[in-house]
Amino acid sequence: MLRGADETTVRAAIESTDPLPGTAGFAGELNGTLVRDVLGRQPLFSERNDPDTWAFNRRELADPVRVPAGTRRTDDGDERVWSLPTPAPETDREAALANVESAVHGAVQNIESEGLAVAFSGGVDSAVVAAGVPDAPCYVAGFEGSHDVAAARDAADAMDRELHVVELTHDALREAVPELVSVLGRTNPMDIQIVLPLYLVAKQVAADGFDRLAVGQGADELFGGYAKVEKAPDDPRVEAETVRGAATEMVRTLPEQLERDVLTLRAAGVEPVAPLLHDDVVSAALPLPGELLVADGRRKVALREVADGLVPDSVASADKKAVQYGTYAARELDRLARQAGYKRRMENHVEQYVRSLIGE
Repeated sequence: MLRGADETTVRAAIESTDPLPGTAGFAGELNGTLVRDVLGRQPLFSERNDPDTWAFNRRELADPVRVPAGTRRTDDGDERVWSLPTPAPETDREAALANVESAVHGAVQNIESEGLAVAFSGGVDSAVVAAGVPDAPCYVAGFEGSHDVAAARDAADAMDRELHVVELTHDALREAVPELVSVLGRTNPMDIQIVLPLYLVAKQVAADGFDRLAVGQGADELFGGYAKVEKAPDDPRVEAETVRGAATEMVRTLPEQLERDVLTLRAAGVEPVAPLLHDDVVSAALPLPGELLVADGRRKVALREVADGLVPDSVASADKKAVQYGTYAARELDRLARQAGYKRRMENHVEQYVRSLIGE
């Protein structure tokens, strides 16, 4: 059983070792072996000592071990099949932008809209995705007064889109944390803070009758959306000596991040749709030179430029905060921890609070 691609495509990708064969990611069993695409866009696990027992959901297994991205797993162990390409930087600026434009526009315009809603933060990533499905409702989550809610309202007005606001509350956070820990097998605060608004948006989307949620995942990694990429090599959070090298580091973090996000959305009752992670978009983004990633304090240069014609200029140029900060999820989880007696002077005080919610 495979998710994300048919057997013929995956078999051909194995034989050719082509890491980007034109899919949106895949994982599952093929000819008695487990396979997972190079970016890990579909989570996959097996029992620690029994690779023949496997699942897409780690909670279905007693002792789950993830199948690493880009590998196939057999009784004899894991074999690396695909590696992320490292193409030389494109020297023709216009050609590079044309490739990104073709890939991005094609990916979002091919989204199937049936049963679909859009996770919409007001940034260029989610706005470009939303532009591909003009009749789909948009959803944003956040505490009252949060940046993401204000930005989403402004962007929705500019794009003349229907927007549903999912107002976060302390009770909602407290109730969601144990489920997320169970789904992910993680208690670190950063992961929990990131997925809390995503999970609560998806829960509302599912309650409203939609079974698919379009997201802008991958854009920050592929197109240079992080401050630590912009500041390379002076930012200690990256090892690379160049902006382009730092962006490549971020792309390599995608498998773990996508496992987290996909498992969260499925636990909420929706299937994620991530057009900006299609192989065609990845192939177009990897050769981008540094100046089309970050220039003059402007991040995601190439994506913003090709967004022209899809979204208004005000939306294409809008700044966006990381979701855990833009929604106040991080701030309010910290507040809850302190109210419960876990003070900031205590080591890992938020994680201690998270663990207390699951009875540890």
